[in-house]
Formats: sequence, C-alpha cells, structure tokens
Amino acid sequence: MAKGRRRRAWNLLAAALPRLGALVTVGLLAFVAGYVLWRGLPGLSWALLTQEESVLHGQVGIAPCILNTVYVIAVSLAAALPLGVGAAVYLTEYAPRRRLAAAVEFAAETLSGLPSILYAMVGSILFCTVLGLQKSLLAGSLTLAIMTLPTVIRATQESLKTVPRSYREGALGLGAGKWRTVRTVVLPSSVRGIAAGCILAAGRVVGESAVLLYTAGLSTAMQDFSSLSGLVKASGSTLTVALYVYAKERSDFTTAFAVATVLLFLTVLLNLTAGAVGRRR
Repeated sequence: MAKGRRRRAWNLLAAALPRLGALVTVGLLAFVAGYVLWRGLPGLSWALLTQEESVLHGQVGIAPCILNTVYVIAVSLAAALPLGVGAAVYLTEYAPRRRLAAAVEFAAETLSGLPSILYAMVGSILFCTVLGLQKSLLAGSLTLAIMTLPTVIRATQESLKTVPRSYREGALGLGAGKWRTVRTVVLPSSVRGIAAGCILAAGRVVGESAVLLYTAGLSTAMQDFSSLSGLVKASGSTLTVALYVYAKERSDFTTAFAVATVLLFLTVLLNLTAGAVGRRR
C-alpha cells in the first residue's frame, strides 16, 4: 500500500510539474505584454505613428523608424533565408561526407552563440569600411543576415530531418529525381519548420540594437527608398534603436513604451503571418 501511494504521488507530481511550468511561462508572457501595453497604449497616437520627428516644431514621430524596421527585416530575411535553407538542404540531403556536415553544424551552433556585439564589430569593419557602404541600413541588414544565418540553418535542418524517409523513397520509386523529390516532397512537408526558423530569425532582427548602432546609424529622418541609390545609402534607426534612444538618452519613457508597444504588435504580426504562410503551403 505504501509503495502504491508513493507511486501515485510521484505520478501526480510528474503530471503537475509540466503544467506548472506552462502556467509560469504563460504568466510571465502575459505579465510582460500586459505591462508594456499598460504603459505604452496611452502614449500611442496616429500622429506618433505617421509623423517624422522634428525638434523645431516640437513633434515626436516614429514613422521613419517603422519604415526602417520593415526595410531591415525584408533585406535580412531575403539574404538569410535562401542561403540558410539552401545550406540546410545540402547538408541534409546531398552532403557526401558526414564529417563535413558535422563540421558545418558545429560552426553554425558556435556562431549562433556569439554575442551580437562581435557581429556588430565585424559588420562595421567589413561592410561599412572595406566594402564602402558606410553606416547604412543595408550594412546593418547584411550584418543581421549573417547573424541569423545559423538560426535558419539549424531550424531548417531539424525540420527536414522530421520528414519520413518513406516519402523520399516513394518519390524516387515513382521515377522522380533527387532535386524533384526535394523540391516537391521534402520542402513542402517541412515548410512549417522553415516558417518557425523564419520567425526566430525575424524576431532576432526586430529585437537587435547593438548591431544597428554600429552599422546603421541613429538618424530619425525620413529616408528616400524610391531609387536604388536611396535603398543603398539610406541610414537611420529602427524601432529598437529608437526605443534605446528614447529610454536611455532622453529619459522619455512615455514614448519609449509606445515604441515598445509597436514592437510588440509587430512581433505578433510576424508570428501570425509566418504561421498563416506555413498552413497555406
């Protein structure tokens, strides 16, 4: 009887601990999101979202920062996703030697753990100085693409490994070639994992500030994105950098929490969009 009671107690404890962990996680998320919304929603206004900051007219606006953030996300993902997915497909489906794949995986894991300030220094030297891009959103986006590349590779690899081998064997048995099997069977079956990697990469891009402080500049002026030269030479701050400036440099916490609220909504929108794309595909 005593052993039975102890076993039931352990079973109850084993069932309660995961639920407790889930509740704590959800509670922390709700607390952080609720506090940001509580402090930030009163400071949100249409003028803040659509105007450009002007010291002479005494107006505060983050419209250029929103556009800069969208630009950085688009360029970073456009550079990182094809490279990351392509590298993961090669390592999982084509790599002839397991040692090479293991070495690349180890390098990707090591790179994913490096502090962002190291990427900022490398990006500042490589893109801003050596390649002559100077401090620009393009230089910051390319640096962020390098920083998020390991995340995309690892997430895509794990997703590709979950596709059953019978899918590949069935396609090959029907006469499909290797690339056709990968393109029509393997990749569509793992698109949700690839979307998860895209979410992780986009989240890191949205939340990064150190890299952009070194490579993209602090300008809050509206940039000209209507021409190729404007896309290349544009320099400015994203929402995360603006949040740092308002909170740390100016002690304007009302505007800082308003910017944090916009970042929160942007992150939720990215998650919903990636999930919808994964379900649709």
